[in-house]
This record gives sequence, structure tokens and C-alpha cells, in this order.
Amino acid sequence: MQKTEIMVIGGGLAGMAVAYGLARLGRQVSVLDEGDTALRAARSNFGLLWVQGKGYGMPAYARWTLQSVALWPQLARLLLDDTGIEVHLRQPGGFQLCLSDAEMAEESRRLCWLKDALDGDYPFELLDPAALRKRLPGVGPQVVGACYSPLDGHVNPLKLLRALHAACQTRGVTLLNGRRVSGIAQRGEGFEIASGDQRWHSERLVLAAGLGNRELGALLGQPVPVQPSRGQILVTERLEPFLHYPTSTVRQTDEGTVQLGDSAESVGFDDGTSSAVMADIAGRAVRCFPRLANVRLVRAWGALRVLSPDGAPIYQALPGAPGASLLSCHSGVTLAAAHALRLAPWIAGEQALPEISPFDLQRFTTPAEVRHAS
Repeated sequence: MQKTEIMVIGGGLAGMAVAYGLARLGRQVSVLDEGDTALRAARSNFGLLWVQGKGYGMPAYARWTLQSVALWPQLARLLLDDTGIEVHLRQPGGFQLCLSDAEMAEESRRLCWLKDALDGDYPFELLDPAALRKRLPGVGPQVVGACYSPLDGHVNPLKLLRALHAACQTRGVTLLNGRRVSGIAQRGEGFEIASGDQRWHSERLVLAAGLGNRELGALLGQPVPVQPSRGQILVTERLEPFLHYPTSTVRQTDEGTVQLGDSAESVGFDDGTSSAVMADIAGRAVRCFPRLANVRLVRAWGALRVLSPDGAPIYQALPGAPGASLLSCHSGVTLAAAHALRLAPWIAGEQALPEISPFDLQRFTTPAEVRHAS
């Protein structure tokens, strides 16, 4: 039986960010990953570092997001130093473009709520059409206004995933690819993890397998309430640079292609595409930027996000399995810096992290269940 100090199950952005953070602390880390057959969004991510609107109804999530985007320049530098890979971090701010007065009113309401909830520490601007067109030339006439946050940004998500994998290897992490977990059992002061006829013993365990955490949690007697939400993305041919800020639905990459997205479908575990949704995405993009009307689309795909019942992350030290931690989130890019630089030391037992207590599983327990449990 092979032994490791910390086993991370899941090789997506969340798992690799935590693995990298643990390796930087000098821990012996292995990552066990199912491989490309896993249903996840790591290789089909929109690449946004998005603050705007995130955490509406849950101020702790807004604060955690702000903390992560503030740490992102440090993470980008560390990855570049360890691997030489530039992830093309850009944080110029971002725009939520609105195509109706109702959209503008709703976005404004959410941002004002967040600003109040965070005691004013939540910068944004509400832009009318004239002010917007000075900032974003080429915006279409159907755009009635926009909300702008100076904290938003974007990266190249594929280069980020590649950099995390390379950095983990540089730091001595063992990557175990193409292996599906068939069993987890507590053994003494640790865990035995099985994949087919292979076995590993680990002192600590991190469940970071996205939608797979439902099955993994069950192996440890812990329900994990995550559900798939399908998003579809379209990619255009390479264009001359014209969009120097990300928007929530259209962004131009460092390579010149333009990504179009922002859909959410409840279709179970189907990660395919549909012509109706793709038409809606393309139609909105053209209304926002008419110059896109005649460009060629070169790729399209669907991917499954990992959503908790309230949309916020789940971080939990499993009470029935000492040494095991659970990590589930859909904002793998935005939160990568917090996962690597803040969550990893908490998982390693090196520091407390009181700001993540609102993200534990207890928040999904009904009052009746709480009374019964007590």
C-alpha cells in the first residue's frame, strides 16, 4: 500500500489550487483524479475573476470573494516563478451590460444591497449609455446601461490549469490520473483510499471532486448537497483586439478569440449543447457588440457547474471523519487564490480560518433536523 500525508481527490481547479497551496507548505501531497471522463468545468471555464454581484444575500461570500481577488496577483506571480507559465491575469474591472431598464434596476439593487451589507466597502459604478460608450466604444444601441466594478478581471483558464499542474509537479506533488475512487475507509489515524485493486493510505483527505463529492461524501457517511448546472460557451475566430475589459457574457482572450456565454440549465448530468441556448447566447452578444454579427464561430461546448443549494462554496472539516475536509464550489477561477493561499493552511491544520465558518454544511440543515440532532 502506498502512503502519502495528504490525498486530494479531484484534479480540477479547486483541487489543484489546494494541492499547490499544501505543497508550498512543504506537505507531501498526492492528487487522485478520475481524468477527462469526469463531469466538470475545469477545462471549459469562462475565465472570469468576478466580484460583481457575487455574495448577494450572503455577505460572507462577498467578503471571501474580495479576499481572493486581492490575493490573485500573488498567486499569478508564484505560478510564474515556479513554472514560467503566464496565466494572463488582467484586473481592469468588468462590466455587466444591461439590455433593458428592468435588468439595470435589478443589477443596481443587488449591488446596492451588497454595498450596504459590506459597510460601504464595495466599489461600483452605474453607467448610463453615454458614460458607458466612452468607456466601451462599440457597445450596441440596445444596451441601456451597465454596472461596472473596478475589482473584476479575467485569466486564461486553460493556462491556469496547466500552470497549477506544472507547479504541483515542480513542488513534488504526485499526480495519479485516470483513477476513479471505489472506496474510502477510515484506518486508524488516517484513511485508506481504493481505486480498483490499488490502495493508498493518507493521514489527511481532501474531497475536491466537484459533482463527484456527492458519491465521495456518501462513502464517509456525509451527504453533500451539490447539483449540476449546465453552462454553454461559444468561441469565435481570432479578432483584432477590441474589448479591453471583460463583461459577464462576452470577453476577448489574450489569444484574440472572443468567448460568449452566461447560460444556466437544469438538465441533470448532460454536458451537451443545444441550438436554442446557443442562439440566445449569440443573439445577446451581437446586441451588446454588433461587430460580432459576422464573425465565425469555431467552437462550442457545454459544461457542468457545481452548485450548492444557495450557490455559495462548501468548506467543511467532516465531523465524523477527523482529518477529512470537503471543498465544493463553482467559482474555481475566482477563488483559486484563496484556495491556494488561505484554505490550504487551514486544511493542513496550520491556522484557523473563522471567515469560512458560514460555508459549512450546517447551513443546509433544517431547524427540525437541528433540534433532532441536538
